[in-house]
Amino acid sequence: MRIDIISAVPDLLLSPLNTSIIKRAQDKNLVEIFVHNLRDFAKNKHRQIDDKPFGGGAGMLLMPEPFFLAIEYLRKDRKYDNTIFTTPAGKIFDQGYANKLSLSKNLLFIVGHYKGIDDRVREYFATDEISIGNFVLSGGELPTLLIVDSIVRLIPGVLNDSESALNDSFMDDQKIEAPNYTRPAIFNGMEVPDILLSGNRKLIEEWKEEKSNMLTEKWKKLNSLEK
Repeated sequence: MRIDIISAVPDLLLSPLNTSIIKRAQDKNLVEIFVHNLRDFAKNKHRQIDDKPFGGGAGMLLMPEPFFLAIEYLRKDRKYDNTIFTTPAGKIFDQGYANKLSLSKNLLFIVGHYKGIDDRVREYFATDEISIGNFVLSGGELPTLLIVDSIVRLIPGVLNDSESALNDSFMDDQKIEAPNYTRPAIFNGMEVPDILLSGNRKLIEEWKEEKSNMLTEKWKKLNSLEK
Protein backbone atom coordinates (compact mmCIF):
# COMPACT_ATOMS: atom_id res chain seq x y z
CA MET A 1 0.00 0.00 0.00
CA ARG A 2 1.06 3.58 -0.67
CA ILE A 3 -0.33 6.53 1.30
CA ASP A 4 0.21 10.15 0.25
CA ILE A 5 -0.70 13.02 2.58
CA ILE A 6 -0.84 16.68 1.56
CA SER A 7 -0.60 19.05 4.52
CA ALA A 8 0.15 22.70 5.26
CA VAL A 9 1.75 21.62 8.56
CA PRO A 10 3.69 18.42 7.76
CA ASP A 11 5.68 18.50 11.01
CA LEU A 12 2.52 17.50 12.88
CA LEU A 13 2.52 14.21 10.96
CA LEU A 14 6.15 13.15 10.64
CA SER A 15 6.98 11.94 14.15
CA PRO A 16 3.90 9.71 14.66
CA LEU A 17 4.29 8.25 11.16
CA ASN A 18 7.86 7.22 11.93
CA THR A 19 7.22 5.56 15.28
CA SER A 20 5.99 2.22 16.60
CA ILE A 21 3.78 -0.02 14.44
CA ILE A 22 3.53 2.40 11.50
CA LYS A 23 7.31 2.60 11.33
CA ARG A 24 7.55 -1.20 11.52
CA ALA A 25 5.14 -1.52 8.62
CA GLN A 26 7.30 0.81 6.54
CA ASP A 27 10.50 -1.01 7.53
CA LYS A 28 8.89 -4.26 6.32
CA ASN A 29 7.99 -2.55 3.02
CA LEU A 30 4.33 -3.31 3.66
CA VAL A 31 3.35 0.34 3.31
CA GLU A 32 4.92 3.49 1.87
CA ILE A 33 3.89 6.81 3.41
CA PHE A 34 4.80 10.16 1.86
CA VAL A 35 3.99 13.52 3.44
CA HIS A 36 3.92 16.44 1.01
CA ASN A 37 4.33 20.03 2.15
CA LEU A 38 1.59 22.16 0.58
CA ARG A 39 3.96 25.14 0.47
CA ASP A 40 6.12 23.28 -2.04
CA PHE A 41 3.30 23.76 -4.54
CA ALA A 42 2.71 27.47 -3.92
CA LYS A 43 3.55 29.48 -7.02
CA ASN A 44 3.47 32.99 -5.57
CA LYS A 45 6.56 34.90 -4.49
CA HIS A 46 6.10 34.39 -0.75
CA ARG A 47 4.87 30.76 -0.97
CA GLN A 48 1.52 31.91 0.38
CA ILE A 49 -1.04 29.11 0.76
CA ASP A 50 -3.88 30.85 2.63
CA ASP A 51 -6.06 33.91 2.24
CA LYS A 52 -9.13 35.60 3.72
CA PRO A 53 -12.51 33.98 2.90
CA PHE A 54 -14.86 35.69 0.44
CA GLY A 55 -17.91 37.07 2.18
CA GLY A 56 -16.02 37.88 5.34
CA GLY A 57 -15.66 35.93 8.55
CA ALA A 58 -12.85 35.06 10.89
CA GLY A 59 -9.85 32.89 10.04
CA MET A 60 -7.84 32.07 6.95
CA LEU A 61 -8.64 29.53 4.23
CA LEU A 62 -6.17 27.35 2.38
CA MET A 63 -6.15 28.36 -1.27
CA PRO A 64 -7.19 25.96 -4.04
CA GLU A 65 -4.25 26.33 -6.44
CA PRO A 66 -1.55 24.61 -4.30
CA PHE A 67 -3.85 21.62 -3.71
CA PHE A 68 -4.75 21.30 -7.38
CA LEU A 69 -1.07 21.43 -8.35
CA ALA A 70 -0.08 18.90 -5.68
CA ILE A 71 -2.85 16.42 -6.46
CA GLU A 72 -2.40 16.62 -10.22
CA TYR A 73 1.35 16.11 -9.75
CA LEU A 74 0.75 12.95 -7.69
CA ARG A 75 -1.93 11.67 -10.03
CA LYS A 76 0.47 11.66 -12.96
CA ASP A 77 2.23 8.57 -11.58
CA ARG A 78 -0.61 6.58 -10.03
CA LYS A 79 -4.34 6.15 -9.67
CA TYR A 80 -5.79 6.50 -6.17
CA ASP A 81 -8.44 4.12 -4.92
CA ASN A 82 -9.64 6.79 -2.48
CA THR A 83 -8.97 10.49 -2.09
CA ILE A 84 -9.88 11.26 1.50
CA PHE A 85 -10.85 14.64 2.92
CA THR A 86 -11.20 14.82 6.70
CA THR A 87 -14.08 17.07 7.73
CA PRO A 88 -16.65 17.34 10.56
CA ALA A 89 -19.30 17.09 7.84
CA GLY A 90 -18.11 13.64 6.70
CA LYS A 91 -19.19 10.08 7.45
CA ILE A 92 -18.23 9.01 10.96
CA PHE A 93 -15.18 6.74 10.79
CA ASP A 94 -15.48 3.25 12.28
CA GLN A 95 -13.79 -0.15 12.16
CA GLY A 96 -15.76 -1.25 9.13
CA TYR A 97 -14.54 1.78 7.20
CA ALA A 98 -10.97 1.03 8.31
CA ASN A 99 -11.31 -2.56 7.09
CA LYS A 100 -12.50 -1.34 3.69
CA LEU A 101 -9.69 1.20 3.26
CA SER A 102 -7.04 -1.32 4.34
CA LEU A 103 -7.70 -3.23 1.10
CA SER A 104 -6.70 -0.25 -1.04
CA LYS A 105 -3.50 0.00 -3.04
CA ASN A 106 -3.12 3.80 -3.13
CA LEU A 107 -4.69 6.32 -0.75
CA LEU A 108 -4.47 10.11 -0.87
CA PHE A 109 -5.32 12.36 2.09
CA ILE A 110 -6.23 16.03 1.62
CA VAL A 111 -5.57 17.70 4.97
CA GLY A 112 -7.03 21.03 5.97
CA HIS A 113 -5.78 23.51 8.55
CA TYR A 114 -6.62 26.98 9.88
CA LYS A 115 -10.29 27.68 9.01
CA GLY A 116 -10.27 25.00 6.33
CA ILE A 117 -9.84 24.56 2.58
CA ASP A 118 -11.43 26.33 -0.37
CA ASP A 119 -14.42 24.05 -1.02
CA ARG A 120 -13.58 23.62 -4.69
CA VAL A 121 -10.77 21.24 -3.66
CA ARG A 122 -13.22 18.96 -1.84
CA GLU A 123 -15.78 19.20 -4.62
CA TYR A 124 -13.33 18.36 -7.40
CA PHE A 125 -11.13 15.69 -5.81
CA ALA A 126 -12.61 14.06 -2.70
CA THR A 127 -14.07 10.59 -3.08
CA ASP A 128 -14.41 10.07 0.69
CA GLU A 129 -15.32 12.66 3.33
CA ILE A 130 -14.54 11.32 6.80
CA SER A 131 -15.20 12.63 10.30
CA ILE A 132 -13.75 11.17 13.50
CA GLY A 133 -16.52 12.65 15.66
CA ASN A 134 -18.78 15.59 16.32
CA PHE A 135 -16.14 18.09 17.35
CA VAL A 136 -13.74 20.52 15.67
CA LEU A 137 -9.93 20.47 15.70
CA SER A 138 -7.32 22.97 14.54
CA GLY A 139 -6.62 20.90 11.44
CA GLY A 140 -7.04 17.58 9.73
CA GLU A 141 -3.63 16.23 10.70
CA LEU A 142 -4.76 14.41 13.84
CA PRO A 143 -7.79 12.78 12.18
CA THR A 144 -5.55 11.70 9.31
CA LEU A 145 -3.10 10.09 11.74
CA LEU A 146 -5.90 8.21 13.48
CA ILE A 147 -7.24 6.90 10.18
CA VAL A 148 -3.80 5.92 8.86
CA ASP A 149 -2.95 4.08 12.10
CA SER A 150 -6.21 2.13 12.04
CA ILE A 151 -5.64 1.15 8.40
CA VAL A 152 -1.96 0.22 8.56
CA ARG A 153 -2.32 -2.16 11.50
CA LEU A 154 -4.81 -4.20 9.44
CA ILE A 155 -2.37 -4.87 6.61
CA PRO A 156 -1.34 -8.56 6.70
CA GLY A 157 2.12 -8.99 8.22
CA VAL A 158 2.18 -5.69 10.13
CA LEU A 159 1.12 -7.19 13.47
CA ASN A 160 2.52 -10.40 14.87
CA ASP A 161 0.29 -13.12 16.35
CA SER A 162 0.32 -11.68 19.87
CA GLU A 163 -0.89 -8.31 18.55
CA SER A 164 -3.41 -9.71 16.09
CA ALA A 165 -6.04 -7.18 15.06
CA LEU A 166 -8.63 -9.95 14.80
CA ASN A 167 -9.34 -9.72 18.53
CA ASP A 168 -9.61 -5.95 18.71
CA SER A 169 -12.75 -4.15 19.78
CA PHE A 170 -15.30 -3.66 16.96
CA MET A 171 -13.68 -6.32 14.75
CA ASP A 172 -16.43 -8.80 15.70
CA ASP A 173 -19.86 -7.35 15.03
CA GLN A 174 -19.32 -4.09 16.93
CA LYS A 175 -18.26 -5.81 20.16
CA ILE A 176 -15.91 -4.41 22.80
CA GLU A 177 -12.89 -6.53 23.66
CA ALA A 178 -12.76 -8.13 27.13
CA PRO A 179 -10.38 -6.65 29.76
CA ASN A 180 -6.74 -7.74 29.60
CA TYR A 181 -4.17 -8.22 32.38
CA THR A 182 -0.45 -9.01 32.70
CA ARG A 183 2.12 -9.51 35.49
CA PRO A 184 2.16 -9.09 38.42
CA ALA A 185 -0.94 -11.07 39.38
CA ILE A 186 -1.44 -8.78 42.40
CA PHE A 187 -0.69 -5.06 42.18
CA ASN A 188 -1.60 -2.45 44.80
CA GLY A 189 -3.98 -5.00 46.30
CA MET A 190 -5.81 -5.50 43.00
CA GLU A 191 -5.87 -9.11 41.76
CA VAL A 192 -6.11 -10.54 38.29
CA PRO A 193 -9.32 -12.61 37.95
CA ASP A 194 -8.60 -16.18 39.05
CA ILE A 195 -10.06 -17.66 35.87
CA LEU A 196 -7.29 -16.09 33.77
CA LEU A 197 -4.68 -17.86 35.90
CA SER A 198 -6.42 -21.24 35.73
CA GLY A 199 -5.00 -22.43 32.41
CA ASN A 200 -8.45 -23.71 31.43
CA ARG A 201 -8.84 -22.35 27.89
CA LYS A 202 -12.55 -23.19 27.64
CA LEU A 203 -13.45 -21.36 30.84
CA ILE A 204 -11.20 -18.45 29.94
CA GLU A 205 -12.89 -18.02 26.55
CA GLU A 206 -16.31 -18.19 28.20
CA TRP A 207 -15.22 -15.52 30.71
CA LYS A 208 -13.91 -13.28 27.92
CA GLU A 209 -17.15 -13.68 25.98
CA GLU A 210 -19.21 -12.76 29.03
CA LYS A 211 -17.09 -9.70 29.84
CA SER A 212 -17.10 -8.63 26.19
CA ASN A 213 -20.89 -8.76 26.11
CA MET A 214 -21.13 -6.77 29.35
CA LEU A 215 -18.79 -4.04 28.10
CA THR A 216 -20.56 -3.90 24.75
CA GLU A 217 -23.91 -3.33 26.45
CA LYS A 218 -22.37 -0.64 28.65
CA TRP A 219 -20.87 1.05 25.57
CA LYS A 220 -24.22 0.99 23.78
CA LYS A 221 -26.03 2.53 26.75
CA LEU A 222 -23.40 5.25 27.17
CA ASN A 223 -23.58 6.23 23.53
CA SER A 224 -27.38 6.14 23.38
CA LEU A 225 -27.54 8.42 26.42
CA GLU A 226 -25.13 10.87 24.79
CA LYS A 227 -27.39 11.13 21.76
